[in-house]
Amino acid sequence: MAAQPLKGKVALVAGATRGAGRGIAVELGAAGATVYVTGRSTRERRSEYDRPETIEDTADLVTEAGGTGIAIPTDHLEPAQVRALVDRIADEQGRLDVLVNDVWGGERLFEWESPVWEHDLDNGLRLLRLAVETHAITNHLALPLLLRHPGGLVVEMTDGTAEYNATHYRATFFYDLAKSSVLRMAFALGHELGPRGATAVALTPGWLRSEMMLDGFGVREDNWRDALTQVPHFAISETPRYVGRAVAALAADPDVARFNGQSLSSGGLAQVYGFTDLDGSRPDAWRYIVEVQDADKPADVTGYR
Repeated sequence: MAAQPLKGKVALVAGATRGAGRGIAVELGAAGATVYVTGRSTRERRSEYDRPETIEDTADLVTEAGGTGIAIPTDHLEPAQVRALVDRIADEQGRLDVLVNDVWGGERLFEWESPVWEHDLDNGLRLLRLAVETHAITNHLALPLLLRHPGGLVVEMTDGTAEYNATHYRATFFYDLAKSSVLRMAFALGHELGPRGATAVALTPGWLRSEMMLDGFGVREDNWRDALTQVPHFAISETPRYVGRAVAALAADPDVARFNGQSLSSGGLAQVYGFTDLDGSRPDAWRYIVEVQDADKPADVTGYR
């Protein structure tokens, strides 16, 4: 078995049913961690997404990768459920070393390019609750446990770097506000956690080949390149395991505090730590997006993965 630098460490990945959360949980497991995975889709009951992925499946993948996966159904909008989750981790492990806030749930709630006055208000407010309020509740209740031991890490998952989002409109008023809020959340947490011996960062994947993205293009992971005929820039995309390796590298870095309060990306961290995606490449999506896609150049990933 490969080296497991996170053996003996305990992680909580909030929102680990699918996508980036699942990829992160599996890579933390591969590094030897005990990983608690949460979400609202279980083998007994699906969330409103009505998709087949479950947190039990994620937990099994964590264990298969070399860690210990533990699935706990949790609605992170319900403080009582989150409190019970944290109490259970405290009782069973006595510590929490890594907290990944990946709760999202907004793919079906935002309307592309729809201005705020035309966007469905209930959907927009629900999106903000799922994307921002869940993170605040989880931080409020879980951080006292994380702070019991020095060296804890909090990863706030978002879409886009602080630099990119500061000058680019992100799809809709509600989506833009949600993703920017999480970036600022990591900045604020950095100020509160840094003096107390812990680190907080914001982290974005690039163009993620999540289960829902692949379904949307009518492809699978093994033939994802077939989607390039529809969207050529999809050539820069990455698997959820890539950003998972970014989190595992941060969690194993004894000098991770150098990134406290910062906005990071999977592609940028790959250059720092040397990890690759599953195919051995190192896609640098956010540099590509600025220099190629947003510049209206033909799709060409040469030098970007």
